[in-house]
Amino acid sequence: MNDFKELYKLHHKKVFNISLNIVQHIEDAEDITQEVFVEVHRSMHLFKEQSSAYTWIYRITVNKSLDFLRAKKTKKRFAFITQLFNPESGEQLHEVSHFDHPGIELEKKERAQILYKAIEDLAENQKTAFILSQIEQFPQKEIAEIMKVSEKAVESLIQRAKANLRQELGKLYNNRRI
Repeated sequence: MNDFKELYKLHHKKVFNISLNIVQHIEDAEDITQEVFVEVHRSMHLFKEQSSAYTWIYRITVNKSLDFLRAKKTKKRFAFITQLFNPESGEQLHEVSHFDHPGIELEKKERAQILYKAIEDLAENQKTAFILSQIEQFPQKEIAEIMKVSEKAVESLIQRAKANLRQELGKLYNNRRI
């Protein structure tokens, strides 16, 4: 049990930050952080130490965060298909979310929202590699372990993510100037 407490103490903030950067909603990231540590506690006896404990924990974090997004996307798609507007009030049921990251200064929030919206639209594997590399500052070797891909694959994913972000952000900024 002490091992679990130590793992939690060492990794809960990083787990929360990774999840927050992926799901872009504080309460969801808190829920996912809790789910991650429930899973860690439940599975500690299965951990084979083929990778480091933190790599294992961060892999669980990424997987739970991506699973959450997939489920959310499925729910949104179903809701969109079945009903666009509330039948009683006529209000639109789904609005574009605005990601409000607590660590970003006020004057930078608008640019950060645009960036996070563009990151949200990346392919899942590009998004994961980009967030772990550029936002969480993980070395490529650790990202490869977390994502269970080669370091070359991580490098390629990051480059494609950057190219896609440049393209998307370029379109957004060009459209805003017109």
